[in-house]
Amino acid sequence: MSWYIFAILALLFIGMQRFLYKVSAERNCNTAWTTFYFMATVTILSTTLFILQGAPVYNHNFLFLIAIVNSTTFLATTISQIEALKRLPASTVYPLIRLSLVLVVIFSLIFFEDTLSEFQLLGILFAIIAIAILTRQFSSDKNPGKNIKYAPIFVFIAVLSSSISTISSKFAALYTNKMAFIALSYAASTIFSFGLRNKLHNEKIHSNHKEAFVIGCIIGFINFAGFYLYLKALSEGPLSIVASIVGMHFVISVILSSLIYREKLSPLQKIGISLTIFSIILLRL
Repeated sequence: MSWYIFAILALLFIGMQRFLYKVSAERNCNTAWTTFYFMATVTILSTTLFILQGAPVYNHNFLFLIAIVNSTTFLATTISQIEALKRLPASTVYPLIRLSLVLVVIFSLIFFEDTLSEFQLLGILFAIIAIAILTRQFSSDKNPGKNIKYAPIFVFIAVLSSSISTISSKFAALYTNKMAFIALSYAASTIFSFGLRNKLHNEKIHSNHKEAFVIGCIIGFINFAGFYLYLKALSEGPLSIVASIVGMHFVISVILSSLIYREKLSPLQKIGISLTIFSIILLRL
């Protein structure tokens, strides 16, 4: 089951990437500039490797369509996540956003007719329960000094766009050149994020782009590795299971945020994280 290994590695890389979103938010970097440098880094890496590989691309229209859908929804997810993190702690934002997993699993079971074992079905159930437990924090978190206005809107946008982005990635993994898809998708996202660079600026955000550049480039390298592994897992494994595994990446972000930014974990959150680990083990059986 090589797809399972790819999924676990993607989980680790994307989890680290999501933690760097938190770092960007904590450093008050301009969201669009961080995103722009991140997207541009992935675009340069994937375009260079695509040219070096010299692999053919079939069905250009499909490639263009799926890349545009993926780039717009992924960009919306990225920006809404970072903006939500400026208003709520990571232990709240990431579990809420992973509610998109429910939509993805339902779509996969109906459209792709995934055949799952009893253990795998139980693993998906535990994953959803873990998310439900962790999201209870949303109603009780108090954030002195943080303006939580519009936070629910950003979370809702992230849930919906993340679902569409995940599903479009499955189609791209199955029916087109992976490196060409990454290059085109991220090139479009780079252009979109550049257009938003001034709309997400306010007096509290650093005008110096140095930190946004450094964080964005690091995110880009990590995301490139994570996203390619994710596509490899999707091309070989069932969407419902791969999405369930990789969808647990927020646990890494929450743990790192707890260690570095001293965000305390409640007993329920610790139970949720434990259930997450147990669900990943079940999804291997």
